[in-house]
Amino acid sequence: MKKNIPFKSVLFAAIAGAVFSFSSCKDDDVPTPPKTNTIKDVVVAGATFSVLEEAVVKANLAATLSGTGPFTVFAPDNAAFASAGITSATVTSLSSTQLSDLLLYHTIGSKILAANVPAGPNAKVVTAGGDSVFVTKNAAGVFVNGIKVTTADVAADNGVIHILSKALNKPSGSIVATAQAAGSGLDSLVKAIVRANNAPGGDPTLINTLSTATITVFAPTNAAFTQLLTALGTNNIDNIPVATLLAVLRYHVVGGRAFSSDLANGSLAMLAGGTTTISLTTGATIRGNGNGGTASNIIATNIMARNGVVHAIDRVLLP
Repeated sequence: MKKNIPFKSVLFAAIAGAVFSFSSCKDDDVPTPPKTNTIKDVVVAGATFSVLEEAVVKANLAATLSGTGPFTVFAPDNAAFASAGITSATVTSLSSTQLSDLLLYHTIGSKILAANVPAGPNAKVVTAGGDSVFVTKNAAGVFVNGIKVTTADVAADNGVIHILSKALNKPSGSIVATAQAAGSGLDSLVKAIVRANNAPGGDPTLINTLSTATITVFAPTNAAFTQLLTALGTNNIDNIPVATLLAVLRYHVVGGRAFSSDLANGSLAMLAGGTTTISLTTGATIRGNGNGGTASNIIATNIMARNGVVHAIDRVLLP
């Protein structure tokens, strides 16, 4: 006897078979997207890049650094950010625009391997943000604005990463404006410059020169000026003769950009004449001819300004 199979059962079996067949084809035909290793991926995967990762996300640059590129990123790890006084709390306090400006200052819109870094010294390279950094390659390694690259040529799908020993500081103004900035610790230097520029017998072009010429300034801190005034038996910069003040200030200026990576043991010619003595044997010091055997410690280096670079020192140089 022939057995009738219900129509609903046949229809259900047909649909189930079709679904199974479609699912099988879908699994077979759609490939798994390949795993990427973009600059963003390298940063996210790196345990020592947590501060950089926070900054990239808040600056809305994650998509950019995952893009086609190619890019070169001079990447500060957590220790490099800390050396520049930047922590996770700093990232929280800054706006997305401020962070974007900072990170784009560390980014070049092309791929530059260590072997292709211009020898320099201090070859100008335009950043992705439109500013400039200055790169040097010599026997000691690769340097950006005088900051050493500790690990070069970290590969990424869309470029390359060079890990820095310290985060770069983007210049915000001229050397005079940099000295005037809140928290610079250079208030006494600014007061001396203003007096030497404006007082009778002074040089009315001094501020303009320090704001426009490409120079390096070894900048005495407030404590350095206090020490000098005490030695002179006064507590006021206004009591120093203007001619003497001008001669001393000019003795702190070097022509061109002289980053810490450019300094070497021996004599250093100053822009207005005369020489100082650099010693890098133990720490970094600079000594004026009038300082006797007492040198000044170079306590902060490679502070970028639009028209040059500043190194802070703890003793006023005497010609």
